[in-house]
Amino acid sequence: MCRRVAEHAEILGYESLWIADTGAGPDAFVVAAVAAGVTRGVRIGTAVVPLYTRALPVHAAGAGSVAQLAPGRFVLGLGVSSETIVATWGGVPFERPLARMRESVAVLRRMLAGERVSFAGKTVRTQNFRLVSPPPQPVPIYVAALMPPMLELAGEIADGVILNFMPVEAVPRMLAHVRKGAARSGRDAAKLEVVARFQTLVTDDVPRARDAIRQMMGPYFATSVYNRFVAWCGFAEEARALDAAWRARDRARNVAAVTDDMVDRLAIIGTPERCRERLAAFVGAGVTTPMIQPFLFDEAAIWGTLEALAPGGAA
Repeated sequence: MCRRVAEHAEILGYESLWIADTGAGPDAFVVAAVAAGVTRGVRIGTAVVPLYTRALPVHAAGAGSVAQLAPGRFVLGLGVSSETIVATWGGVPFERPLARMRESVAVLRRMLAGERVSFAGKTVRTQNFRLVSPPPQPVPIYVAALMPPMLELAGEIADGVILNFMPVEAVPRMLAHVRKGAARSGRDAAKLEVVARFQTLVTDDVPRARDAIRQMMGPYFATSVYNRFVAWCGFAEEARALDAAWRARDRARNVAAVTDDMVDRLAIIGTPERCRERLAAFVGAGVTTPMIQPFLFDEAAIWGTLEALAPGGAA
């Protein structure tokens, strides 16, 4: 399936393909390698791979391998992920995410440049590591960020920032923190790519689509990382209800706590015209690269959404 999506997306005119690593689904580097093998010019990025669930040499080897298959086309997107994926599933302590990201980006840049790396930091240690075959061109590193501290860190150290699940009115506030971080290191924030992932579905049946995305949003927004974020974005009452239902192990109440207003502001659903209007609003707010992710995992939904929203297509 990923092979056909990559081929078809490039034919349709999409400029970049972004692959998520959920911790329980297909490996993002494997999918990216498949995409690299069947495309010629489209950029390929991870959005994102969880930072904690791979040692840095494994991250470097995976990213370096894809970058060799797609020279100059690969972007390594990193995120700290959530306690569920990192600690509950992976058994890795979810600690000091800001320090871990800062040190990891610095070390990965050196690894991907082919340096022999020894590093002993507060959260990262490696001794005498060197990639056997480093990529022929530099690999941009993007940082996924939600809250102000990570947004500022992304502006300070990353080549781009990856956003997720925010309402359009939150984008300027988020990017203000990116600019603050960029200023701290003397960088021009205008040169940073702002990628944003949108759960998207082109459909005439909006109520059915809302009910489908609610099933995913409920547990997602109950994780502490996203629960704090949606509260910060203006959904404080909903965040409390989501958390309380999840702690009570009441899945039905948790899902029901995702209101229509949340769905309509955090996802993109509707006719092609409506979806294009929503994407344009996010671009107007500062997103430079909107990323659509069809959220009904059947082929008709995927193909229909990709074709209806293809760049240059008629609304």
